[in-house]
Amino acid sequence: MQYYIITGASRGLGKALAEAVLSYPDTKVLGVSRHATIEHDRYQHQPLDLSDMEALQNNITKIFPAWSDADSITLINNAGVLGEIAYVGEQTNEHYNFVFDVNLVAPAMLMNTFLSAYSSLNVPRTVLNISSGAAQRPVDGWGAYCASKAALEMLSQVAQKEQDLRGSGIRIRALAPGVVDTGMQEQIRGADEQSFSEAERFKALHQDDMLAASDEVAKRILNWLSNSPSEKVVARIDTI
Repeated sequence: MQYYIITGASRGLGKALAEAVLSYPDTKVLGVSRHATIEHDRYQHQPLDLSDMEALQNNITKIFPAWSDADSITLINNAGVLGEIAYVGEQTNEHYNFVFDVNLVAPAMLMNTFLSAYSSLNVPRTVLNISSGAAQRPVDGWGAYCASKAALEMLSQVAQKEQDLRGSGIRIRALAPGVVDTGMQEQIRGADEQSFSEAERFKALHQDDMLAASDEVAKRILNWLSNSPSEKVVARIDTI
């Protein structure tokens, strides 16, 4: 059985990834999000708010059971938030706690626990951290988002180097999925131009039907995970 742990599985790209995985036989998905929106006999839900650090600490071991029949285990850290779109100096300090907790601290804790829980197994093990093109370019109004995704990419590279040095065979990747038609894009299109100079460009992407469908992106990601021989840790979907 091939097991997948997917965060943010209740909507958007996370839900599309879970449904794409379940379309294959011999797969099971453990979805992690606040609410369950998938009904399938091979889907298990773990209700959890990844911005609640105390709840995550108390429940994290439930996400990584001992699967004795596992042929492979994959963690996809997909959940992410853009947070308030506003300039640095014009936001509450709590905003940074929220964005960094969801985008960086929670994925780091989940990856850490995954590596600890499954280090002794002799089956393929993969961690995929969903990143963003904003990790490698400054976007005004997105300071916390850009910084948290950049940190996630570096953490992925460090963790992969460590696993290589240990000879564990565990694969860690960070992938920017491109501009996907999700709820985050709706939030971006509603931003004030005074807080986000690229607002019109993102509205045009929607108007011109240039946003990628989440189900198509999900299929492409899974195909890449299954077939890509690349050793490059950080990738962009338009280059895979």
